[in-house]
Amino acid sequence: MASAQSNAAGSIFGTTGEPGATVEIRNVDTGLTRRIPTDSAGRYNASALPTGRYDVSIQREGRVLATQPDVEVTLGGGRDVSFSSDGGSSAGGAVELDRVQVTGTAMTLIDVSSTDTRTTFTSQQLEKLPVGRSIESVALLAPGVVQADSRYPNAASFGGSSASENAFYINGYAVTNPLTNLGSSTLPFDGISQMQVITGGYGAEFGRATGGVVNIVTKRGGNEWEFGGQLTYRPNSLRADSRDIYYPFNGTPNDGLIQQKRSVHEVDSYSYGASVSGPLIKDRLFLYASAEVEQQDQTTVAARPGGSTNGFRQYYYDIPRWMAKLDWNITDDHIVELTAISDVTKNTVDYFPYSYAAGSNDTSRGFEKTGGYTYRDGGELYIGKYTGYLTDNLTLTAVYGEQNQDHIADPFGYDPSIVYVTDSRPVGNPVQRGTYAQLDFPDAFDETKGGRLDLEWRVGDHALRVGYDRQDSTSRAGEVTSGPGYRWIYDRCAPGVGAIPGGGGAVCPGGNGDYVSQYKYANGGTFSVEQSAYYLEDRWQINDQWLLSLGLRNEGFQNFNADGVVYAEQKNQWAPRLGATWDVFGDSSLKVFANAGRYHLAMPNNVALRGAAGSLYTQEYFSFTGIDPTTGEPLGLTALGDGPFSANREYGQAPDPQSVTAKDLKSHYQDEFVLGFEKRLTDTLNIGARYVHRDLKAAIDDMCDYRPAYNWAIGQGMSEDMADQLGNELANCRLFNPGQSNTFMLDDGTGKLVEVALSADQLGFPKLKRMYQGIDMFVERPFDGKWYGRLDYTLSRNYGNAEGQLKSDIGQGDVSQTQDWDHPELMDYSNGYLPNDRRHYVKGYGFYQFSPEWRVSATATFASGRPKNCMGYYPQTPENDDFNENYAYAGPYYFYCNGEPTPRGSQGRLPWTNKVDLGVTYAPNFAGNALEFSVDVFNVFDEQVPQNRIEYGELGGPGGPYTHAGRVISYSNPRTVRFAVRYSF
Repeated sequence: MASAQSNAAGSIFGTTGEPGATVEIRNVDTGLTRRIPTDSAGRYNASALPTGRYDVSIQREGRVLATQPDVEVTLGGGRDVSFSSDGGSSAGGAVELDRVQVTGTAMTLIDVSSTDTRTTFTSQQLEKLPVGRSIESVALLAPGVVQADSRYPNAASFGGSSASENAFYINGYAVTNPLTNLGSSTLPFDGISQMQVITGGYGAEFGRATGGVVNIVTKRGGNEWEFGGQLTYRPNSLRADSRDIYYPFNGTPNDGLIQQKRSVHEVDSYSYGASVSGPLIKDRLFLYASAEVEQQDQTTVAARPGGSTNGFRQYYYDIPRWMAKLDWNITDDHIVELTAISDVTKNTVDYFPYSYAAGSNDTSRGFEKTGGYTYRDGGELYIGKYTGYLTDNLTLTAVYGEQNQDHIADPFGYDPSIVYVTDSRPVGNPVQRGTYAQLDFPDAFDETKGGRLDLEWRVGDHALRVGYDRQDSTSRAGEVTSGPGYRWIYDRCAPGVGAIPGGGGAVCPGGNGDYVSQYKYANGGTFSVEQSAYYLEDRWQINDQWLLSLGLRNEGFQNFNADGVVYAEQKNQWAPRLGATWDVFGDSSLKVFANAGRYHLAMPNNVALRGAAGSLYTQEYFSFTGIDPTTGEPLGLTALGDGPFSANREYGQAPDPQSVTAKDLKSHYQDEFVLGFEKRLTDTLNIGARYVHRDLKAAIDDMCDYRPAYNWAIGQGMSEDMADQLGNELANCRLFNPGQSNTFMLDDGTGKLVEVALSADQLGFPKLKRMYQGIDMFVERPFDGKWYGRLDYTLSRNYGNAEGQLKSDIGQGDVSQTQDWDHPELMDYSNGYLPNDRRHYVKGYGFYQFSPEWRVSATATFASGRPKNCMGYYPQTPENDDFNENYAYAGPYYFYCNGEPTPRGSQGRLPWTNKVDLGVTYAPNFAGNALEFSVDVFNVFDEQVPQNRIEYGELGGPGGPYTHAGRVISYSNPRTVRFAVRYSF
């Protein structure tokens, strides 16, 4: 019987032909031993096993009948270790002792117990492959995973989803970024034991991802003391020059000029680390500890025209990471694991002047530092886990974790006593004081805490599993005016015009019309999200060949504003999961599988930062009699209005939580269907294929359209003033479900909320659509002591009118608050190929052991290009006059160019991205394989192609020339070389 899957363990199962015998499963490294009786059919199952190597044997009355040594248990996987006789039997049906033999199924790589789609990388593979030392670099080797837009650093898209829709786990605890959902915490790279990339079909145990899951288990100590160290170096001298970015030829004065001189960028990077592991008490208590420090020096040149003041920049990165893990086998039936991880990035950037005309970036020539920052991001993670084999058929696991991360940004030369002053008057020698107008909160942080309980009970042919998990996350983030919390802005109006434009009734002073405004801005707070779920799953082994997985998960999400009040809540979100696998011949040589499921995703904390936080944004206007020559502050102030004015009534108060979102807001959720097979073609070759269909059924975004609420109010017979009030309330951007009917609670101006129910037709938006279809095919040659290789090809189509939580077209990072759904005209012609659509993707990786001393390795990826858009202004026609005058955004944000429709993805594609990485390793015989020297060359052929480009096609109105139209934003990385030395004993 195939047991339930686990996000931090695996299982061994099989048949023995020996009813009533005992199967002993012993961990080779730690001595952990489980003894499982076989059932009346000679079957056995051992679930929730820590990953590692095991010896499996059949025993009866203390005698060993047969043994299968060195069976590797992988993360979340099941290994079929079956035994059989050659046909003879003794009385009572027992197999004759001298006629038992291993069937060999322990060596197959086809896991007939899984119904999901996963790729697992072991530490042994990662040490041998030329791959970047990061979670993202490894994940990109999995089928269906593509690199996200470069404006989302270290992020990836799984199965057509946006880069914020993934979940990351370390030792069973979620470490996804709680503020934005983009990326995750990490750990020393050499501390990874196994890393699993799940791209679809996971069971009811998991949720909170509509993209993919990255699941990591760390290394652990064993009964032998082991020590290791490694050093890597990527010299700038062997790095190819980055491609310069040029202005396109658009008939503008900048045609063909360098927009950013990237060829002078430099990067020197090295890392060093060490590890130790072994028994504190043999067979019972084990330690593993590792640490690494990565240091990097970079120089870059900013793009024109800003390169003149702060253009030359020097970056210094210091990234210390460490982890420690204790494994305590209290008994063979009770295991405790404790993990501590520190992940901190320290970064200093110094700004210097740079002249594009002179091409000068030599700071030794007396250039004065003009600014800079010191950053510190990160903190510590602590995880505890208990596994209890309460009986042969009852297993309990419990996980609890906490994580704290600080985000500190220290600006160079910042003096909080200095008031920032600017001068917009048309006079010479403007007043200017201060360096930083706005600053991030100095005490920003993220923290999470949570845990889960899972109970598995085996009853006959059923493995029943029930569980509960919860994680609470809290983030403090925001921005505030520097200095004492305000700044001064000098300006001039024409005397006699009456009111200052946009001044809220403040009158223009006499004389020459000079005035000053005191500007205050603050936005942010401390926000939290609570996510909880419970699930029930039955893995039913119908017979020796068919396994059916029936699961049901119930999710609940609550988003809190800075006052600790719920502003968005989704309860009782039922997510059915159905999976089936058919072991066609009953020997794990051919598996056909299918699964269908629904998956939900919560909004991260940054949604509250923009949509539910208290915001202060005021200006107060004064005339003045003089200016302090030292501070630049105005003297002799006389108020010109009635006090601080805010056009959007942002006086620091948080909006009513009930008005932030539509009532009964549905969460972001997706339905998925997968059908596939895996086949052991020969003893040294596996093949497989799968079809994936993903359909985004609902999303959360914000809308900012005045008209639906105004028209509704007029239709209800309300006054023009009331309709205007409700329209303005909706125009302040409310969270809703795009393409559906929504009901809003809007302030009528007195603090009373009016319920405004709007149908999909009244809102005017098209139905939400994001559909991913993909066919993944692979061929894999398992490692036989000589060589290993795998080749994947994915043919896919990612189509619709919304990417998901992000908008890669313009690199927008406001998760769940993109520009897309602000008003219906933005969605005209938005249906087409989405930014993460890569029609063809070929991936291959492997290594070949020429001799005990020499090994070569390679990874290669070939991806077709991203679809291109041309975005511009809404057409200027008589029918559109009212919209363009009152509601349209004054920018090129629509799927029109030169007044003509330009549907999404209709402007061709960027070039293919091709990348080949090669490595060679030498392990001298005299060191007894303890010492390795390696050289890896990344992007051997130095193919630097555009990853993205400016999608805006015009400026200043339809047909207006735009200097940057079509300009490349970033190129793929240049060729680099990495040297490494590794020693272990």
